[in-house]
Amino acid sequence: MSTGMGMGTEEATKHSLPLAPWLQTQLRSLLAQRGHAWLLSGPSGLGQFDVALALARAWLCEQATADGACGICGSCHAVQVHTHADLCLLMPEALSLSLGWPLDEKTQDELDSKKRKPSKEIKVDAAREAVTFTQFTRSRGTTKVILVYPAERMNTITANTLLKTLEEPPGAVKFILATEAAHQLLPTIRSRCQGHTMHWPVFDEALAWLAEQAGPEGKAGKKPATADLHTLLLAAGGRPADALERAHAGPSSAVAQHWQALPKAMARGEVGALSDWTPAQAVDALQKLCHDMLATRAGAQARFFSAQDLPLAAPGKGKPAAGPGFAALSAWAKELAASARTVEHTYNPGLMLEALASRAQLALNAR
Repeated sequence: MSTGMGMGTEEATKHSLPLAPWLQTQLRSLLAQRGHAWLLSGPSGLGQFDVALALARAWLCEQATADGACGICGSCHAVQVHTHADLCLLMPEALSLSLGWPLDEKTQDELDSKKRKPSKEIKVDAAREAVTFTQFTRSRGTTKVILVYPAERMNTITANTLLKTLEEPPGAVKFILATEAAHQLLPTIRSRCQGHTMHWPVFDEALAWLAEQAGPEGKAGKKPATADLHTLLLAAGGRPADALERAHAGPSSAVAQHWQALPKAMARGEVGALSDWTPAQAVDALQKLCHDMLATRAGAQARFFSAQDLPLAAPGKGKPAAGPGFAALSAWAKELAASARTVEHTYNPGLMLEALASRAQLALNAR
């Protein structure tokens, strides 16, 4: 559970930026409805956590409007610097650290002393502390908020610990659960929440937002080329937040060129094309490549790559582009899905990347 000391001004400012237009529209809709528990669901990169935090901030705000929190009251400042006593965040310890949310003193001491690694699940002890949190007197205002993200990281014991409090919270306690895999939640958890499915933004709207958020690059302070941002948004499957993360991974032109070169590099078996990625990132990229190869083989449009970047022969009259058959691509897709389930526990990352590149070469050159 995230508690304790707050974070620095720079980190706080990073997490207090205005919502994207399509997220602001959803926030306004959520605030206009009643309910003590919301479940925000959808694929990654659609802003579940941003909307959840904005909703929590508005519920706690001393001068909230129909558009959300005022941003200037004492409560808003406390949320911004991660010290609000009436806000409880249930997140995996690893995610809390990466997002700049403080951990309780005991957990922080254990991690600092290297007694264990940060958990990637929401621990049952944190859920018990959250239940206790609901029974404390409010520090300010009229509401207490528990935000759970990503909610699918709760195991069965953790979820059941929250269940009764979620169903009948004491006093004015509100819940927000944000997830990228709602199907993994217990049916009893889902049934006790009002559901909201995150909206996909229009591609051009997302591209304009991405250009604004990416900002100038390099010593010359030049804006990223629209074509490069278009490639990054394609690579993210149209998810703006994921595309922005890619844009911040390095010069957008270099990141875009690397992505465009990946399919043909894999057809040549070049493991160096994967060397800058973790095995999990490599598997994700190859799954996207496999998806687009299957799509174009069926005569549909590619989603993550431009058609000219794929290792396909030119299509004939009235025929789809030539390439690997469905059987070879389907077998590769199944193997990638199996790898994705265990990729975070790989014994030797280097060897796994070599194996992934070799298997990709076989699949892409099968006829």
